[in-house]
Amino acid sequence: MELRQIEYFIEVAKREHMTEAAAALHVAQSAVSRQIFNLEAELGVHLFFREGRTIKLTPIGKTFLNHMQQVVGVINEAKRELAESLDPEKGTVRIGFPSSLAANVLPNVISAFRKQYPNVRFKLKQGAYVHLIDSVIKGDISMALLGPTPPSDKKIESEIFFTEELVALVSENHPLAQKSSLKLSELQNDSFVLYPMGFILRDVVIDACRQHGFEPNVAFEGEDTDAIKGLVAAGLGVTLIPEITLVDSLPRSTVKLRIKDPQVRRSVGVIIPTDRSLMPTEQLFYDFMRDFFNQLQGFQ
Repeated sequence: MELRQIEYFIEVAKREHMTEAAAALHVAQSAVSRQIFNLEAELGVHLFFREGRTIKLTPIGKTFLNHMQQVVGVINEAKRELAESLDPEKGTVRIGFPSSLAANVLPNVISAFRKQYPNVRFKLKQGAYVHLIDSVIKGDISMALLGPTPPSDKKIESEIFFTEELVALVSENHPLAQKSSLKLSELQNDSFVLYPMGFILRDVVIDACRQHGFEPNVAFEGEDTDAIKGLVAAGLGVTLIPEITLVDSLPRSTVKLRIKDPQVRRSVGVIIPTDRSLMPTEQLFYDFMRDFFNQLQGFQ
């Protein structure tokens, strides 16, 4: 069995069409057909059956596809690791992040890193908290910047870089807008604008309200930070939001208020898998992040 045969098989299985697979591979259709025929002959099974002009995987073909995709993934990862071991400053960093860290935290650290290592490439994945953790565990990405930072366990290792306050964001017409700070209980009769169910920042806000004796009335939801800011600016409710998301973009018609009783905080840090090592380039970026945030803390 040759790697070329496996690659041809995967492409045909993906497209379910021999001609389209050949075009994607930039080879003649006859070459693809011959390799698939030789592969089936070697294995002694039929991997495909014809259905009109398309071809479909047989049940054993589907099983074989799953295994071969894993094989190709391992080979590609090995090639990448070898290349990066020769020159870590020209590799790729695969990192995930939530929307609350997209506008300021991650861009700042990447920008600083690329000044020293301009040839490093990044593959970025924005997503919800639990999905990012799952992506690190599965190997879709190698690390994720998260807030709050989850506890370490058998599958992930966490490191906290800093902690930050959540502040209240209200419209400029809100009765409390003229204050510089407030107690969380002063918002108990307000409508809240929060992330949807399943987003960790929603849980952080709801838990803080419950600990202070009330259940927040969630009237509107926004799937990203900018949407939540816009809904608050429109006067549809109040929210609690990480202060760092407002550093460069406090929306018009809104006011930021500190919460003095109780302080609502979150940790921000990175997670990596426990069952595999970071690639050399990713380890370079990981170490850079640790130093970057340590220096920031030293200046505060």
